Amino acid sequence: MSSARLAASQVQGARSRRDQAEWLTFAAFVGPNLLLLAIFSYWPLIQNVALSFTEWDMIAPVKRFVGLDNWVFVLTSNRFWQIVLNTATFMLGSVGLTLVIGLGVALLLNQRLRFRDTARTILFTPTVLSGAAVAIVWYFIFDPNWGMLKTALGWVGLPSPRWVVDSHWAMPAVIIVYVWKTVGYAAVIFLAGLQGIPKELYEAARVDGANAWQRFRAVTLPGLTPITFFLLVTTILLSFQAFDIINVMTFGGPVIATTTLLYEYYNQAFVGFHAGTAAVYAITLFVLMLVLTIVQLRYVERRVTYG
Repeated sequence: MSSARLAASQVQGARSRRDQAEWLTFAAFVGPNLLLLAIFSYWPLIQNVALSFTEWDMIAPVKRFVGLDNWVFVLTSNRFWQIVLNTATFMLGSVGLTLVIGLGVALLLNQRLRFRDTARTILFTPTVLSGAAVAIVWYFIFDPNWGMLKTALGWVGLPSPRWVVDSHWAMPAVIIVYVWKTVGYAAVIFLAGLQGIPKELYEAARVDGANAWQRFRAVTLPGLTPITFFLLVTTILLSFQAFDIINVMTFGGPVIATTTLLYEYYNQAFVGFHAGTAAVYAITLFVLMLVLTIVQLRYVERRVTYG
């Protein structure tokens, strides 16, 4: 009986040592990453929340506690809600056009074209260019006085909108430039997804008498749902982070026609030196991005077809 207990004790001890070794290995690999994440992500977030309850000009050594004053000031101002509307408009316009145009271009490049590889390279090039450089080039195109677009429309007798200086046209101009820069990224990802759909599915649909539109609906779209979901999440997050194009082309104007939450955060923090108010805008942007991501992961992903 004692020998059986001894054997069981030895087995349990060996298992405990193995579990301990596995835990130490896990901690050795994951621990440094979690530490870096805590230092550079979670701690700044906590600091930012604390900063939103203070008044600080980023110069004085002392921060003055003001409670909820910053939150009340921001959330009750018409400027804040106009900026939220601008952010939503930019996000919906840029993401929608990027996905639709990107899918269309990918479908075209998926055909047996003679210069497909060259076209793919040209299409993807704007994605890797500096946003500021792209904005400068497009500003010369949209310039209301001597821009290339104004000149071209003048040749055919058409009036040119005052793109970057008219509050009604500034946002469309910024969206156009942003889409031009990012559509190549979406097209290349879509193209990879199209090439991953088994050809047998198209052949089976063709045998069943499905026309091109029916094959697109029954085979292509379901096969692209994982790619589409990935692009939807990433392009939405990237649109919230758009800054350089807006800063170069419109400076958030005219008035605040193209000011987004991120750009207003920059204005409050590094132009007006209102760190507390800037923190409110930063937290609002973070919460908005977090909520949209959770909604997509919980509800939109249900429509994704894997395999």
